[in-house]
Amino acid sequence: MKAVAYNKYGAPDVLEITEKNKPELPADKILVKVKASSVNPVDYKIRRGDMKALTGKIFPKLAGSDFAGVVEDKGSAVEDFRKGDKVYGFMNPMKGGAYAEFIIVDPEKTALMPDNLSFEEAASMPVAALTALQALSYLGNVKEGTSVLINGATGGVGSFAVQIAKALGAEVTGLCSGKNMEFCKKLGADNVFDYSKDGLAGSGKKFDVFFDAAAKTNFSKSKMYLKKRGIYITTIPTFN
Repeated sequence: MKAVAYNKYGAPDVLEITEKNKPELPADKILVKVKASSVNPVDYKIRRGDMKALTGKIFPKLAGSDFAGVVEDKGSAVEDFRKGDKVYGFMNPMKGGAYAEFIIVDPEKTALMPDNLSFEEAASMPVAALTALQALSYLGNVKEGTSVLINGATGGVGSFAVQIAKALGAEVTGLCSGKNMEFCKKLGADNVFDYSKDGLAGSGKKFDVFFDAAAKTNFSKSKMYLKKRGIYITTIPTFN
């Protein structure tokens, strides 16, 4: 089968289409024929070598984390899926492997695809949507009445964050580019500001949670927008 791998860290041209043996199926896993995958910031940052302290220097490495496809086979211990099911999910980004014709996946990181999604749409969701959910629900404890500011509100993670925050009952303020302000409102944001102009400067607004989905700022620069005991969350950890 074909799979995307790389033998050194670097720019996109380090990626190569290679031939691999079709993976053997353990009893507790699923074999998926991949129909679509996607590229997340974590994927290219790993490929670039930004996280080599975690990913190490042993090559070749496989690429990709998000996937959507069809169950080709299932292990004898798997009960929740059957051959022919349309599924989507993610693999461990640190190990990669989703950019391949066939992949072995964990049932706990896989779900049945909604009927109204294409494979391409489904493959764009897992890592970005889960990042937003974890940030808001688990770290931010967002609930009914929480005021949330989302920076990068129309990006991959941010667009999910706006919708999830609204679903959790929050009052959502989005920061995005001027050309995307209407889209941000359609996602459900109660208030939208253009970060390319003055943004929130001079507004006096403060929030319970500031989620920097675009990872363009830090706590020191953002604390002016937080209420007392407010929470700052970024997709890239920092000590600043």
